[in-house]
Amino acid sequence: MTAMAVISVIQIVIIFVFGWLAYVSQALDKKGSIVAIILGILILRFGGVYPFLAMLIFVVMGVLSTKYKYHEKLKTGIAQEQEGVRGWKNVIGNGLATSIFVILEYLTKQDFLWAATFASIATANADTLASELGKVFGKSPKMITNLKPVKPGSNGAISLQGEVFALVGASVIGIIATAVTSFKWQMFLATTVGGFIGCNIDSVVGATLEDKGIVDNNGTNFIATLAGGMAGAIIFLALV
Repeated sequence: MTAMAVISVIQIVIIFVFGWLAYVSQALDKKGSIVAIILGILILRFGGVYPFLAMLIFVVMGVLSTKYKYHEKLKTGIAQEQEGVRGWKNVIGNGLATSIFVILEYLTKQDFLWAATFASIATANADTLASELGKVFGKSPKMITNLKPVKPGSNGAISLQGEVFALVGASVIGIIATAVTSFKWQMFLATTVGGFIGCNIDSVVGATLEDKGIVDNNGTNFIATLAGGMAGAIIFLALV
């Protein structure tokens, strides 16, 4: 067995271990863990360690923010369903756009597709932190489409505190993104701003299409991560 083959086997084993940990820690259910393993293999195979690391950090931050004061959220009816355990549809909703972008980057070797890849992850991370922590710390949430006061946890609800958490979540992924290019600040800015834009697109879609039953939350996540990734790519191209 060649050295590259050994490395590939080790990488797959590591992904399976993370998938198992996600299952036993009740971050994902069984089907969610299986789909996460498949997407993890795709992202690591075509994108390498940095997008995989960014996805891993998103999962960890997402689990921690979801579990934070979960019982308090549960009492007020704004907690994530199934005690915060996410399924395969949620994994697809948050990870499919990233997989598409990372494969396109692998085929074309264009840096703007790295920006799209990381901005899509930044969108998912920003949205999760804004949603889960915004429910706890957010004051006077308002509907993104008309700025009228709404109940915490409503589709399309935003707050100043939630927006700050969104920016933090996006910037964490932006820092990782700088490792894949010589255009450091451009990549950081494109990823962070793209993720922040994508997070707010998630709120707009939630307030409109999701609220009308046209798409579910997983569809909203996919649209937002795809749009956030595209925004990141456009911003990167405008800066370099």
